[in-house]
Amino acid sequence: MNPHDAFIVLTGGPGGGKTSLIEALTQEGFRTAPESGRAVIRQELARGGSALPWDDRAAYAKAMAARDKAAYEAARGVGGVTIFDRGLPDVLGYLALCGLPVPDDLARAARRLRYTSPVFLAPFWPEIYAGDAERRQDAAEAAETARVMRWTYQGLGYEVTDLPLAPVPKRVRFLRERMRL
Repeated sequence: MNPHDAFIVLTGGPGGGKTSLIEALTQEGFRTAPESGRAVIRQELARGGSALPWDDRAAYAKAMAARDKAAYEAARGVGGVTIFDRGLPDVLGYLALCGLPVPDDLARAARRLRYTSPVFLAPFWPEIYAGDAERRQDAAEAAETARVMRWTYQGLGYEVTDLPLAPVPKRVRFLRERMRL
């Protein structure tokens, strides 16, 4: 199997259930890559840094992009199936949401480092959305994020398939069926 054909991305707005799905897939034995945004936030809070979405958005995006590129390269190094909790194009979407320019090197990397199509989008799901210390967007921002992520991936030539608004086991079955896993 071509490893590029086995890089599955889950995207969407915050609070759409992506991370719960990733955790279930990990429990089933799939290799997964965690969301870079939360990792950057935890790291910056621990060290008193400013690369945070509520402080220095450009630095936050740069840190996420570095983590996403590293996760992609690590997955390419081992081959097989990897399921990503967001991919590098999510950083482009984040910058668009913030009204910030996309650096040329990041745009090139997003075109070069390809994931499997379709990309799976967790639509905004108001019944399960909840903010927390790391997720400070309100419901309207979360819904807009899902819309922008769809637009971003489609703009890069990906097909985008919505995950059902359903319990995690049903989402796992849906993903496995669509990807023939």
